[in-house]
Amino acid sequence: MIVAGSDCRSSCSCAGLKDYFPGENCGTLRNNEDRGIKIPRQLGRGPSSFIPVEEILKEGAESAPRRLFIEAFVSTGRVDNIIIVLGLHPEYLSCFWKTQYLLLRMDGPLPYHKRHYIAIMAAARHQCSYLVGFHMGEFLQAGGDPEWLQGLHCAPQKLRNLNEINKILAHRPWLITKEHIEALLKTGENSWSLAELIQALVLLTHYHSLASFVFGCGVNPEIDQEGGHAFWPPSPRSCDSSPASDDGVNSSNGKDAMQEVEVLMERMKLLQECQLEEEGVTQEEMETRFELEKTESLLVAPSVDIAEHTLPPNVLCFVEDPEFSYKDFMRRGEQAPPTFRAQDYTWEDHGYSLINRLYPDVGQLLDKKFQVVYNLTYNTIAMHHGVDTSMLRRAIWNYVHCVFGIRYDDYDYGEVNQLLELSLKIYIKTVDCYPERATKRMYTRFWRHFKHSEKVHINLLLLEARMQAALLYALRAITRYMT
Repeated sequence: MIVAGSDCRSSCSCAGLKDYFPGENCGTLRNNEDRGIKIPRQLGRGPSSFIPVEEILKEGAESAPRRLFIEAFVSTGRVDNIIIVLGLHPEYLSCFWKTQYLLLRMDGPLPYHKRHYIAIMAAARHQCSYLVGFHMGEFLQAGGDPEWLQGLHCAPQKLRNLNEINKILAHRPWLITKEHIEALLKTGENSWSLAELIQALVLLTHYHSLASFVFGCGVNPEIDQEGGHAFWPPSPRSCDSSPASDDGVNSSNGKDAMQEVEVLMERMKLLQECQLEEEGVTQEEMETRFELEKTESLLVAPSVDIAEHTLPPNVLCFVEDPEFSYKDFMRRGEQAPPTFRAQDYTWEDHGYSLINRLYPDVGQLLDKKFQVVYNLTYNTIAMHHGVDTSMLRRAIWNYVHCVFGIRYDDYDYGEVNQLLELSLKIYIKTVDCYPERATKRMYTRFWRHFKHSEKVHINLLLLEARMQAALLYALRAITRYMT
């Protein structure tokens, strides 16, 4: 979709049709139907199947800096649907765009076509045909060999050697060891340099996490991608095909949704008061609360009635060992891997310094991106203004790290259960651990009275918390190899 919504002044849900009928508006379409002309309707509903296009317009896409949309268009020939959804948060979009541009299009250790191939490998692990299809096109434009796109078995052995660390990073990053790093760096003629490997690891974690965002926000394919250029049969006289209940808040549950907001506000207030009054909690108690939250996370999973998706051939061909998937960090009756104590290997003191030494420009951009999303706030919650949301943001970030086995000694994990309702936990764990199973129903069931931009904000936290967690495991393994 080309700059969809960026220059559209209508909040009509037919705004997305302007890509297909330039110069037409809702009134024109209705008049044509009145004259007996049957108008086909676009199959997609704009950039996201979860977020009505008029909400994207109303909640911020029009206010996003046009410079960012123009830069995207000039450099890639399009403003894709991911960028449009990210336009709800311009400050973050700026950091995201600079980072992705540097990873894919600026000087670096890896040739450009191999960067896109690594992106394909990463996205395929989560069955993200949106990203796989996009980067197949970019791979060819960068001069890549079309034969490689027949499947991973057709790629050079050096790239195929990334498969093991790709699948571990995507699903169980705590299993990465210095031996995995050594195997890549010491494989004769197919060995990786340390600089190449760092760029590859950043690309892998970036696209694993971006797949989470795509599924978590229901991002639609562009009209020139498979599944994007299609139409409903000729429409009835209404140009709004969205059911009233799609936003998850209607007359039957609006009161309950409002109550959820007030309960969350009250819990935040009580926790803030307790923090002021409570004397220091012992480290033993803090560790116990973490272990309890980690154990309870075993019960958080998508509904068992979610159908398994059959991998399309153009995705399956890039996946070896497709049965390998997320497995709870600690399962009943099993010996759990040792908990990653965040203080022993922090991003600020260890991960950032290592990556900044080996890949300096991207290290600085990643650091800024993490900081921007962690601190991003408009001091609002639903209809409330002037709210300090730092406690809620930290609970979400730390819960993501918890399900990946990372513990912060100075954080009380009792706050997670107080602030994150079960439906939100299910959504968080699904989006970050098995995003291909995320559904619109999950998206609509949590925080039903919140704005879509606030739910997108949640997805930004999930994207970056997941990426940082995987990078910490990978960089720790590199550090152990180097020492």
